[in-house]
Amino acid sequence: MEIDKVYHGFRLLEIRDIKEINSKAYIFEHEKTGARLLKIHNDDDNKVFSISFRTPPSDSTGVPHIIEHSVLCGSRKFPVKEPFVELIKGSLQTFLNAMTYPDKTMYPVASKNEKDFFNLMDVYLDAVFYPNIYKTPEILMQEGWHYELFDKNDELTLRGVVYNEMKGAFSSPESILFRKISETLFPDTTYGYESGGDPDHIPELTYEEFIEFHKKFYHPSNSYIYLYGNGNIEKELQFIDEYLKDFEKTEIYSEIDFQPPFEDIKEIEMEYPIADDEDTKEKTFLSLNFVTGDARNVEETLALEILEHILLGTFASPLKKALVDAGLGKDVFGSFEGSILQPMFSIIVKGSEIDKKEKFKEVVFETLNKLVKDGLDKKLIEASINKIEFQMREAEHEYAPKGLLYGIKLMNSWLYDAHPTAYLEYDAPLQNIKDGAKGRYFEELIEKYLLNNKHASVLILKPKKGMLREKENALKERLQKIKESMTDEELERIIENTKNLLKRQETPDPREALETIPLLSISDIKREADVLPLVEKEIQGCKLLFHPVFTNKIAYTNFYFDMDKVEIELMPYASLLSTLLGKLSTENYSYEELAKEIDINIGGIKYYPQIIEKINNIDEFKPIFVIESKALMDKLPRMLELIGEIINRTKFDDKKKIKEIIQQTKSRLEMVIIEKGHTVASKRLTSYFSKAAKINETMNGLEFYKFIANLEKNFDDFYDDLINKLYKVKDRIFNINNLLLSLTCEERDAKLYEDNIVYILKDLKKDKLEKTNLDVELSKDNEGLLTQANVQYVAKGYNYRKLGYQYNGTMQVLRTIISLDYLWNKVRVQGGAYGCFMNIERNGTLTFASYRDPNLKETIKAYDDTVKFIEGLEIDDREMTKYIIGTMSKLDFPLNPFLKGRISDENYMRGITQEDIQKEREEVLDAKLEGIKSLKNVIEDVIKQEYICVLGNENRIKDNQDIFNKLVKVFE
Repeated sequence: MEIDKVYHGFRLLEIRDIKEINSKAYIFEHEKTGARLLKIHNDDDNKVFSISFRTPPSDSTGVPHIIEHSVLCGSRKFPVKEPFVELIKGSLQTFLNAMTYPDKTMYPVASKNEKDFFNLMDVYLDAVFYPNIYKTPEILMQEGWHYELFDKNDELTLRGVVYNEMKGAFSSPESILFRKISETLFPDTTYGYESGGDPDHIPELTYEEFIEFHKKFYHPSNSYIYLYGNGNIEKELQFIDEYLKDFEKTEIYSEIDFQPPFEDIKEIEMEYPIADDEDTKEKTFLSLNFVTGDARNVEETLALEILEHILLGTFASPLKKALVDAGLGKDVFGSFEGSILQPMFSIIVKGSEIDKKEKFKEVVFETLNKLVKDGLDKKLIEASINKIEFQMREAEHEYAPKGLLYGIKLMNSWLYDAHPTAYLEYDAPLQNIKDGAKGRYFEELIEKYLLNNKHASVLILKPKKGMLREKENALKERLQKIKESMTDEELERIIENTKNLLKRQETPDPREALETIPLLSISDIKREADVLPLVEKEIQGCKLLFHPVFTNKIAYTNFYFDMDKVEIELMPYASLLSTLLGKLSTENYSYEELAKEIDINIGGIKYYPQIIEKINNIDEFKPIFVIESKALMDKLPRMLELIGEIINRTKFDDKKKIKEIIQQTKSRLEMVIIEKGHTVASKRLTSYFSKAAKINETMNGLEFYKFIANLEKNFDDFYDDLINKLYKVKDRIFNINNLLLSLTCEERDAKLYEDNIVYILKDLKKDKLEKTNLDVELSKDNEGLLTQANVQYVAKGYNYRKLGYQYNGTMQVLRTIISLDYLWNKVRVQGGAYGCFMNIERNGTLTFASYRDPNLKETIKAYDDTVKFIEGLEIDDREMTKYIIGTMSKLDFPLNPFLKGRISDENYMRGITQEDIQKEREEVLDAKLEGIKSLKNVIEDVIKQEYICVLGNENRIKDNQDIFNKLVKVFE
């Protein structure tokens, strides 16, 4: 390709090599519309397309977010109600979603199949430029908000998918805090508004404003088009030009304004709701927040990300250490948000009191002044730079394509009219930082942005009991007043709108509309399952699972220790051990030195307990202790040496540090419980009927949180006993007879591992231990888990293998149909939940779960009615092909090197053979309607067991307490 030449309407402006990601960048501008296009070309066959728009909100009605949902609800070429869902049902996509940010909206797709990739582009381009929102007002009602009324005598209520999603998002105090931080720092610009929508303001959005927002911002002249991978550039440009050529270039004012700096630091207090019987003690958040520069300055933004890790990233970080030592709260963490025009740097203390505010500010500024005066520890700087650099170079995410991560990252400059590849070309800025760090680079950064910067806020978030009830009552009263102020005509119109919406939701798409959605054929899918590389070896009496794959000079090492010698009552201590390792001093390193050594030499390390369930016998399982680690190949010996030091020589004699880690663990678990409420409820539900899940609850579920909360509350009384149990558990786990090794790297690098594994093996215990009895009592607890959340997470299910049924690949096709057809329509579209799905596993577990759900009993009834849906199911060959392809996209998800090793290990430990994998694949590919319908009895018998668990709003659960056996307060 030649610079300044026009290809299918796009003028090529620049070509540049991006050596950091082994790619070539082609930068284009569409002549007719001014649309910007960037192609990152390389040999990756997982192709990515994204079209993004700058969408700065001017209020908190959530209009950018509601538009993001709504454009995917039917368009000119694809006049079905949910093209997005039709694609998930029937595409080989490796990524398909849309995301709303504070100032942009992105529509990315990815696929390894070229035909599929163009199909996805087609649907997305038609959706963003020609959505059906202009002729179907019900789309705003469904996705955004609407008044619901079926009868004049009924209560007027508010419904809508985004409305409920954001009620869920505003349920956790951390989420409220982060959303309010930007409000305090940017009172005069778009960042002062909630682009996702504040539930208090979402109902202020009118249909006219909704349409106007789309008209203004969704135009090629305001678009950023991104292509990645090994696709044919000219073919891609030609395809995209077909969409753009009907538009003319236009001036669109979407620039992000700068917030003028403050003259003084602002101080603001806000409240958040806690449950009625929750203690308010030590529930306050203290935060100090700074606006730090300009995202277009790549070097400074990267340096600030590193600085956040230096100051607050580990227990060895000096600012974190000072705040913890001052006893200001139970958890201290930092946050750096670099993906907005004016980045934000936050210092946060959780579990504090309002009267500690002045002390908090004093400790922060005294510590920072001291660090500037005395200088930062050079080794700590090196460690933090190494950690961030490893993350950038590896650029791996477990379940997102690499190309997508690059596409999101480059918007940090491109959106603000800086060079689109600035954030991908990080070698030069990183080298400048490394050179500067030899002098006073980071000290000067602290002075500039943290000590001499008045563009800052102190935001205090205080707990308030009864606040949720107050808000609910105020909303009820407001809706009652609105209803009373309406004329009969207006009420009739709302009733009519409600019924029209329901009718639209319940009416199936006509066949001819469904056939507009492009579809692959079964012949596009290979029948043979991929074989994950696995070579069994023996090293010094230990079994090694070796996975020879290309890893770009990174070694992925896993250690699996059997925990079947640990008594059931000690399982929570094993989980606690996993949170302590690497954070305490060892015989040869203080915890500060250890933290630095880990970040300098190790790319990442995780410790966690897990249950491995055998597939041939549902009663056979074993708990294991997992250590996952990764490092550059030349650092592998040092990594193994450090892991050996940590597991063999950690000391449990630092009472103060152990208490701090327990407090932080409790805090982090609380953050996860509301955010992943569907997972918490599903795990808890499964523990009622599965012994493996019951034990897992004590290590990874709500039971573990209760254990940690009790430990924290009675720490001094339990301390001596705790230490004895930690040593006991450690000795029972870290024994050579328990160990299974795993290594993923290139064949030629394996010897380096084999030569150095002795660092770990030589000091492990060698004695033979007796297996313990892992039998536990099960009970049908059917709990209502009470929280301050504004929404519910509703779970129901049982184990079908206990009822005499066996696993079959057809079950996964049924899962696709139930999740993406029946539940999507019934619980999400009609019920207003943000998500709902059915999961079926080989071990027999079958669960239904909803996410950010305004309902409770209605959702359980929807689960129960699944049987009727299956009975009435009629699917033609085209629809069945679609469901099979959608199911295959999960089976054929592209795996990065780490996942190839990890999944292969898990299959090995569970007894899943290549024959099992091939059999499942063939059962999916050969699925027929009769086979699907024959599974009705499985679902019916599971539902009849009546096992349920709901986590959610305490008032809503108490109002329905007749369906529960127990009500449990979640947070202590």
